[in-house]
Amino acid sequence: MTQPFTEDVIAAVSRHMNDDHEDDNVLIVRALGGRPDATGARMTGMDGEGIDFTATVNGQAVPVRVPFSRPLTERAEVRPEVVRLYREACAALGLPART
Repeated sequence: MTQPFTEDVIAAVSRHMNDDHEDDNVLIVRALGGRPDATGARMTGMDGEGIDFTATVNGQAVPVRVPFSRPLTERAEVRPEVVRLYREACAALGLPART
């Protein structure tokens, strides 16, 4: 898939996720990224097929890729998809999601 998002969009989404939703990043990585042992996670990129993180696992930086449920082609699709990932992660971990 070609990259549907500009570097500015990726930087803005990453900044928002890392500044405002750092705990959500960890939940997504733990539940959906196959790293239940992650103690930290920062969004590092994305494309139309998924979101990339660098997770902290046993003090080491580990790359983690979490796929989207479907290919995204527009910026407006990103927020609802990331919210879906967060809610799915909460459900998988048995945690209440924010409303």
